[in-house]
Amino acid sequence: MSATGGCLCGKIRYTLKAEPALTVVCHCTHCQKASGSAFSTNLVIQRADIDFTGDMASYDDTADSGNTLKRSFCPKCGASIMSESSGRPGSAVLKAGTLDDPSVVKPTMQIWTRSAQPWVKLEGEMKSMEMGR
Repeated sequence: MSATGGCLCGKIRYTLKAEPALTVVCHCTHCQKASGSAFSTNLVIQRADIDFTGDMASYDDTADSGNTLKRSFCPKCGASIMSESSGRPGSAVLKAGTLDDPSVVKPTMQIWTRSAQPWVKLEGEMKSMEMGR
C-alpha cells in the first residue's frame, strides 16, 4: 500500500509504506469523544511504516483498557491523526478518515461494542468484540 493522508489544514502529511495489519471500528467512549462521532475507524500499522511531515501535538489519555494512549493531532486544525498504546509498543492506530482516499478502507472488526451507540448498525461481515474491564 502506498496511501497518503493528512490533517484538515495540510500542516501534517503522511505516506504509508506498508499495508495495515488490521482495519478496525472502535466504539470505546474515548474514541467517541476524540472523534466527535459515534465511533472511530482505525488502521493498525507499525509506526515505522508511516512517514510523517509536520509536527504533531499529543495528549496522554488513559484508555478504557487501562493502557496509556498517546493521542496525536494537528496543533493548528486539531484533526486527530493517530494513537499509540503503551500496551502495543511500535504499533500505531491511524485514523482512517485522514487518508486522502478513505473509500479504500474496509473494516474487518469492530471493538468495544458494549459502548456502541444503540442507533449505530454497521453493515458488512465484521468480527465483533464487546471488550471491557
